[in-house]
Amino acid sequence: MSGATTDRRIAVYPGTFDPMTNGHADILRRSLQVFDQVVVALAENPRKTPLFTTPERTAMIREVAGGDPRVDVDAFDGLLVEYARRRGARFVVRGLRALADFEYEFQLAHMNRHLAPDVETVFLMTSEESFYVSSTLVKEVAGMGGDCSRIVPPAVARALAAKLGSMGGGKTGGGGGGSGT
Repeated sequence: MSGATTDRRIAVYPGTFDPMTNGHADILRRSLQVFDQVVVALAENPRKTPLFTTPERTAMIREVAGGDPRVDVDAFDGLLVEYARRRGARFVVRGLRALADFEYEFQLAHMNRHLAPDVETVFLMTSEESFYVSSTLVKEVAGMGGDCSRIVPPAVARALAAKLGSMGGGKTGGGGGGSGT
């Protein structure tokens, strides 16, 4: 029982990506070495108020992906495993930074396995350069005028400068001074 559609390895890489960091981009790049298609799934979490809208986050991620046809960016709400099934994905990709991530992700992976035994969670360790970076930390530093240009992709640095500049934020990088555009 094989065919082009059933043999494709499709993975969902979920998160809020508010904003995407170099660590997220690294996990995405490495996922593409393992899977035929990766769906970057923007979680719509009613408990969180994102800095960037869903269309803004989608645009940033698409720019970071560089038009790779193996990357799809989509938004979802509800159960991740149900979304994965709707997308034909048998894998969920999660990045791990530290021990605290592992404990939380371990719980989620087991709950997802309970809900959908046919959907496997795959963990990728973050790069050494990015293990301390989180989207929350990026927003805090950028909001206080700190330079985040070395820990986020250029598209994100530009978006942070534009968003926080209009909100009274300071320098967020993007190279060579100015607005980074």
